[in-house]
Amino acid sequence: MKQSVLVIGLGRFGSSAARELMALGHEVLAVDRDEVAVNDIARDVTHAVQADATDAKALQAIGAADFTHAIVAISSEAEPSIFATMALRTLGVQNVIAKAGTSLHGAILERVGATRVVYPEREMGARVAHAFTASHVVDYLDVAPDFGIVRFRPPQPWIGRSLRDLDVQTRFQVTPIALRRGKDVTVNPHRDMVLEPEDELVLIGPDAGLDRLETE
Repeated sequence: MKQSVLVIGLGRFGSSAARELMALGHEVLAVDRDEVAVNDIARDVTHAVQADATDAKALQAIGAADFTHAIVAISSEAEPSIFATMALRTLGVQNVIAKAGTSLHGAILERVGATRVVYPEREMGARVAHAFTASHVVDYLDVAPDFGIVRFRPPQPWIGRSLRDLDVQTRFQVTPIALRRGKDVTVNPHRDMVLEPEDELVLIGPDAGLDRLETE
């Protein structure tokens, strides 16, 4: 469903989020107090406005109260993101996703009304750490403590064998939830599917089991 989203803060994270939202078909109002950042993204979003998002009156003037969804991506300091989050909630914005740099910053954002707090640097660090020593892991997503999802390139001994034969559920306590073959993705692949070169498996399970995949 098409949504209108307010994105505040046009650093790397905010700009990336704004452009991706546009690519997904949503309408985006991008806001930053830096004129250069606003001009840089203006052609890539629905509207771009220079404004101080810590000022509730300035947010009201650009129509922030008309939005249901907002992303606070201010990354330079904690204080502006906290004030912007407070102002958005005061104006009645229902869904405010805010970026935090530390656990304390995130806790304060939650206290002032953020409906969700994200930690991009921490999450990217975890993904890099899990893929760093794992030659077959393409990507990693943390789901819960010691539990995750990986995109996994099957090692050569797996090629030509079926998921039933490999039986990763029993051997590693992980579950295949998708198989990518070229541009095609099969969700919940059948156990009789035979792996081919260049296939990728998406597996979910405890980190200990995911790590043991590399011993194959």
